[in-house]
Amino acid sequence: MLGRRRRRLQLAPVLGLRHFGHLLLLAMALLVWAFTQQGGPRPLAQYRWMDVLGEGGGALMLALWMGYLRASRPAGRVTDLLCLGLAAMMLGGFVDWLDEFWLLPKSVLWDNWMESGLTPLGMGLLTWGLHLWRGEQQVLNAQLRERERLFREHRQVDGLTRLGDAGYMARQVALERRLDRPAQLLMLGWQGFDARARALGLAEADRLLQNAAQLILLHLGPGELLCRYGGDRFVLLLPGADAARARRLGERLEAALALWDGGGGGTAGLGLTLRTAWAPVAQGTDPEALMLALLARLERG
Repeated sequence: MLGRRRRRLQLAPVLGLRHFGHLLLLAMALLVWAFTQQGGPRPLAQYRWMDVLGEGGGALMLALWMGYLRASRPAGRVTDLLCLGLAAMMLGGFVDWLDEFWLLPKSVLWDNWMESGLTPLGMGLLTWGLHLWRGEQQVLNAQLRERERLFREHRQVDGLTRLGDAGYMARQVALERRLDRPAQLLMLGWQGFDARARALGLAEADRLLQNAAQLILLHLGPGELLCRYGGDRFVLLLPGADAARARRLGERLEAALALWDGGGGGTAGLGLTLRTAWAPVAQGTDPEALMLALLARLERG
């Protein structure tokens, strides 16, 4: 019994808004029907076109925001509250917009109640949802602390490993250089990875890189950042670190990845040797040039 109850509670957020769009369209259709049944068309000369465009455009934008929200967020309490808040505000604006086309008798009061009540109700629900969303973001930020730093840019995320790409790291190095404090940049990659990837197959090679990224993340300290430079090359930013810290971390990663069972016996068992190179983030150094220099050192061995 308790197990069934827990399953129902887990499914409630998913099923609660399953037919949300249909219910919203039904509510809008009922409102149009109510206006046509209880009122008459407003003469064209009485149309206030600024109100028609402003109120209709506002309701349309709220509907668009709801569409983006439902397309980009998983089901849950935060999504429910945000959608319900936007829906209430949209329905309030929709009633206000219908008032521009129909005249209702003075004895009809429900339209005024809806105009005056739905918008503040929606704003309250939306504010509650945003409050919970803030807590959700704090949890997600903690989960992503080794994948992003200081700012978020979704256009600079590597599609395979979900780490930042070389452009994201370059911007982070530029920010670190502006802070004028010591930092090290560490790059690592495997010798002969391309040949081994062809033998393993692209799918297995991609899985190896994804899992290797997860293992590297486990060895990072607070404030340290991992990005994928390209191919099998990863680059780490170590704020406040000196060359000794970069060397120790490189050695630790070499040992961990050699023993790790990421492809049947660890990368060493696959005939792969990890190489590392590091350099200080110095004033006046171009971030792209610094990463290219580290890449050249890796290639030379």
